[in-house]
Amino acid sequence: MARVLVPEKIADAGLDALRAAGHEVDVQLGLSPEELLEAVKGAHALIIRSATTVTAEVLDAGTDLVVVGRAGIGLDNVDVAHATARGVMVVNAPQSNILSAAEQTMALLLAQARNIPQAHAALVQGRWERSKWEGVELADKTLAVIGLGRIGKLVAQRAMAFGMRIIAHDPFIAPERARAMNIELVSLDEVAAQADFLTLHVAKTPETIGLIGPEFLAKAKPSLRVINVSRGGIVDEAALAEAIAAGRIAGAALDVFEKEPTTESPLFELPSVVVAPHLGASTREAQDKAGDTIAEQVLLALAGEFVPFAVNVAAAEASETVRPFLGVAEQLGRLFGGLGEALPDQVEVEYCGELAGYDTRILTLSVLKGLFGTVTDEPVSYVNAPTLAEERGVEVKETTTSSTVDWINLISITGGGRQIAGTLVGLKAEPRIVQIERHTLDMPPADDLLVVRNDDRPGVIGRVGTILGDAGVNIADMEVGRSPEPDSALMVIATTAPVPAPVVDALRAADGVTSVAVAGSSAAG
Repeated sequence: MARVLVPEKIADAGLDALRAAGHEVDVQLGLSPEELLEAVKGAHALIIRSATTVTAEVLDAGTDLVVVGRAGIGLDNVDVAHATARGVMVVNAPQSNILSAAEQTMALLLAQARNIPQAHAALVQGRWERSKWEGVELADKTLAVIGLGRIGKLVAQRAMAFGMRIIAHDPFIAPERARAMNIELVSLDEVAAQADFLTLHVAKTPETIGLIGPEFLAKAKPSLRVINVSRGGIVDEAALAEAIAAGRIAGAALDVFEKEPTTESPLFELPSVVVAPHLGASTREAQDKAGDTIAEQVLLALAGEFVPFAVNVAAAEASETVRPFLGVAEQLGRLFGGLGEALPDQVEVEYCGELAGYDTRILTLSVLKGLFGTVTDEPVSYVNAPTLAEERGVEVKETTTSSTVDWINLISITGGGRQIAGTLVGLKAEPRIVQIERHTLDMPPADDLLVVRNDDRPGVIGRVGTILGDAGVNIADMEVGRSPEPDSALMVIATTAPVPAPVVDALRAADGVTSVAVAGSSAAG
């Protein structure tokens, strides 16, 4: 059971899922930064929204942290780099609020075009100002979408329904893909020259901070209206206020600000500006989806399994072809670690067959996760496995080949004079060890394995079985493989419990046995 610290309001369904899995959910709302430093001690998971800042100091205080979950998209309030250095996984819920954010964008776009908040405020204060708040139509206007990701595409689709012409600026989108959506990709200068409305849907990075600033605004059309529902700081608020006040652009609508919460801004004094207190994800549906998604991700992280929305794992999302091999890759890494007495200087992981055509980086991380789990008492995750390899001087090499002889797919690990390979077989995709030291086998992985190299002559197998039987060690499975070398053979024995060290010593001393390697939990015996 793990302790999950929750300092912000998260949907009950997600928290209930964590409780149902047997974890302790510690809800402590409204913690100050100092109180958070104390509360995070002993926590294995930390779930936040946008109000909590997870600094390096917080991560250092949370010495037991496995995962930080952000119930939303943005991660500018989490020190992801320090989390990675500490081996703490950072996960988010990137798809939870995309629809709500797109709808908030359209709401602000319409409110800005038709001056709805201003007219409402005047009317409830007793002023009928029908002629003062004349607006503009969206039809036939040009909307520039900066950032044509999930939210940007939804905004573009909805704006097309209003008869708007859509252009976009996104250096990571291929022109062919944009054309398929009836969108023209343009430069930032062309956005300034053409756009009547502009919406922002980009992450906050050093490259995007101040993206809409004095230089851009000086080139913009007088009819431009800027809408920002992405992140504060992407728009230079002082420059925007100056441009609107001077009449160089027509107006703006902002849901996010450089400093939040805030109640003071030069933008608030301008009648052609519409503002909201970061409501982009503030719908019941988005909060429920964020809570459910982040609970799922945290549960996977705490279980040591693959987490689809981990942002600091050095691999892409596992494809449907790759994902079934995660378990066997980790098992092979663990067993490989037990085949020798020390870590090799180099580990080569080779993917053969269909796997060679896919992104297999997550499988290599699984191999390392299994390997280093045999040599350290510290938790090993997809996040810190590469760091552990670097710290221990282990060079990791990944190779692929599309051809195999006997298997559709094969994962082979070599290094330090040892080798092991495995695959999945049958309709149920059951894991199998199919090679050890180039000996051909067909054996399910087990928690406790003995790899016995012996002379290929009668009586040796019986002698090994007798030693184990006399010691009360039960054999669960056994495979015998002949070596390509003459007069040499190999036995792989799965036992139902770890084999005591004195029994291993007796096996090594037996006539006809040349070596005994202990893999799995028996390696500690």
